[in-house]
Amino acid sequence: MAPITGALLVWWVGYSLWAGWILLSLALYVVIGLCWLPVVWLQMRMRDLATDAAQAGTPLPAAYRALFRRWVMLGIPAFAAVLGILWLMIARPKLGF
Repeated sequence: MAPITGALLVWWVGYSLWAGWILLSLALYVVIGLCWLPVVWLQMRMRDLATDAAQAGTPLPAAYRALFRRWVMLGIPAFAAVLGILWLMIARPKLGF
């Protein structure tokens, strides 16, 4: 839904969808999506491991920590991309693509 409402807003305000800062924002949006997809699976698997450990009364397994590290490593670029989009929307720099 966000790309649709964003495109409508761009049209309403009078910007071009081909402006460099908008294209870069869209590219970063794709990066966020690509990071988010595996994170969903990682979170479900981590939830299952935590539930199993809690039910068994055992510490979290090493697999949980490995999944958590991957989760963090995907979260860093996704969060940086969100900050990048925020900056692009505020600054609207002239980028030549």
